Amino acid sequence: MPDTTFGPGGWTPGRLPPLSGKTYLITGANAGAGFQAARTLLARGARVVMLNRSAERSKPAVADLKREFGAEAEVDFIRMNLASLASVREAAAEVLKTVPRIDALICNAAIAQVPTQKLTEDGFESMLGTNHYGHFLLCGLLFDRVEASKGRIVVVSSLGYNMGIRTIQFDDMNWDRNYHQNRTYCQSKLAQMMFAYELQDRLKAAGRTDVRVYVCHPGASRTSLVTTSANRATRIMFWFMARLPITQSAEMGSWPEVMCATEEGLEERALYGPTGRMEFTGPVGKGTLHPHAYDKAVMERLWDVSEDATTFSWKL
Repeated sequence: MPDTTFGPGGWTPGRLPPLSGKTYLITGANAGAGFQAARTLLARGARVVMLNRSAERSKPAVADLKREFGAEAEVDFIRMNLASLASVREAAAEVLKTVPRIDALICNAAIAQVPTQKLTEDGFESMLGTNHYGHFLLCGLLFDRVEASKGRIVVVSSLGYNMGIRTIQFDDMNWDRNYHQNRTYCQSKLAQMMFAYELQDRLKAAGRTDVRVYVCHPGASRTSLVTTSANRATRIMFWFMARLPITQSAEMGSWPEVMCATEEGLEERALYGPTGRMEFTGPVGKGTLHPHAYDKAVMERLWDVSEDATTFSWKL
């Protein structure tokens, strides 16, 4: 049954209050849904700090936003490559020096459908290393600042979490034996969700109620996600799909993450996104969350594996 919390039209940016004085960090915000989320937040007077891999692409993105919202618009970027734990640590240190409050850390960046197995500089399968381990470390390094701000962590996942093996392949995290561009991607997005739901549990157990953690997905949105890493055949397929009514704009794809960063009264153990046909498009609200995404034994084991992989121990 479709979520009617926000009426038949679902959540839209029209619900946003003025956001002057608030600061939002967005990973991967120089294009696609992350860029559109930045636009929406800036339009309400917020400060936006982009955490992007490419300085070459970030500078024009910042310039575009300042042209749209004025030279005084509070938007800048810090270079960060999620595929490098050293880069994540450097970026987090820069954030802690220059960003006094974090009202929401939006984990938006991702790579997808990498056609052949690649490893990060730290030796992780590239999609798991970028999408999950990089964000796991970033959230841990910035957690105290988020908590001091009574802020949020927003994890942008994908409906792909329900399309792969539906668990974590602990005996072969790098998929050395059975690498597959889609199934491996799906596991990385499931890992992100499990991190978020396990973090919710650990915060509750520790009595630390000043941070809220939400999970969302953009539906089938026309972004540059696939074109940045997929092979030619996959890019062609997505090019044709983008011209069908089962997809929506990057702007609409950004609405779930903006909602999770700002809206009051949301449930934490939930998955937010489009609620229309197949939950690919349509009004934004609470969608379907399948139980394998919060399998407690798997979540706990993944947390331990992630701490070991990143050599970062959360103090909760």
